[in-house]
Amino acid sequence: MSPYRDHLPQLTGHPFLSDSGLETTLIFHDGIDLPYFASFVLLDSDAGRARLDRYYAEHVQLALGAATGIVLETATWRANPDWGAKLGYDTMRLAAVNRLAVTELISLRGQMETPATPIVVSGNLGPRGDGYRADARMSADAARAYHAPQVDTFAGTDADLVSVFTMNYVEEAIGVARAAQDAGIPVVVSFTVETDGRLPSGMALREAIAVTDEASGGYPAYYMLNCAHPSHFAHLFDGGDWQQRLRGVRANASKRSHAELDEATELDIGDIDELAQGYRALAGHLPKLAVVGGCCGTDCRHVAAIRDRLLPPAV
Repeated sequence: MSPYRDHLPQLTGHPFLSDSGLETTLIFHDGIDLPYFASFVLLDSDAGRARLDRYYAEHVQLALGAATGIVLETATWRANPDWGAKLGYDTMRLAAVNRLAVTELISLRGQMETPATPIVVSGNLGPRGDGYRADARMSADAARAYHAPQVDTFAGTDADLVSVFTMNYVEEAIGVARAAQDAGIPVVVSFTVETDGRLPSGMALREAIAVTDEASGGYPAYYMLNCAHPSHFAHLFDGGDWQQRLRGVRANASKRSHAELDEATELDIGDIDELAQGYRALAGHLPKLAVVGGCCGTDCRHVAAIRDRLLPPAV
C-alpha cells in the first residue's frame, strides 16, 4: 500500500530532489543501446535492473546528504502502447514491465528511506508521439482512453502518484489528468517548452496550465517543466498566480533547442554551475517550488550542484 498517495510529502514546503537524465546517462555515459530511447527494456534482465538500481541509489544518496526527500520516476517514459509495439511488447507484457518498474523502486525505498529522506515513487508516463513535436495530436478524450491502461496499472501498485512528462500540447495533458482522476491516483503534469518559452504547439505555458486545470477541475497535484534549459523559460515569470501551480523543474543541461538536440551525436552537459545558479534564480520566482532535478544531459553532478545551491547540507 502506498504510504504517500493521500498526502504527498513534496507538498509540505521543503524542496525535494528528483533524479536526472536517465536515458542520456545510459546512452552516452554507459554506452547502452536504448532503442527508441526506451529505458524500460532494461527491466527485462538482471544486469539491466542492477544498472537502474545503481542509478536511482546514487540520486537517493544526494537526498540523504541534504536530509531532504526525493521523487523517483519509474523507467517507463516509453512504456505505452505505441512505443511498446515498436519493441515487441503487447498489452500484457507492457503492464508487467510497468508493475516491475514500481516494484524495483519500492524495494529501493525499503532499503534506503529514512525519516528525513522520504522516497516518493512516481509512475512515469511519456507522450504518445515525439516529445519534441506536436505533430500528431489526440483529442482530450482520445488521450484519456489511450493512457488509461498505463495509469490504471500504476494505480494498482504501490506507486504514490503518476507523472506525465514532456507534454507538448494541452489535450494530451488533459487526457492523462482525467485518466488519473478516474483511477483515483494523484497526477503531476510536466510540460516542455521551446527556446521561446512556448510549448511546441505554440501555446503559452501559463495558458496550458490554466486550460488543463479548467478541463480537469484542477485535478493535477501540481505542474512541472522539463526538457528545456532555464534560459528558455526564466523570462516567463511575471508574478502571476499561475506560478503557484508550477512546483517542479527538471531542466536540460544544454541550451540547445529541441531540434538541435535531436541532431546531436555527442552529449552536451552544459555548464553545471550556471545551471545550478539558474535554479537558484528560479526559486525566487516560484515560491512553491517543490521538486528539482534534471532532464536530458544531466546526471548526478548536476543534481548535486542544484542541491548545493538550494538546500543546506545535512548536519
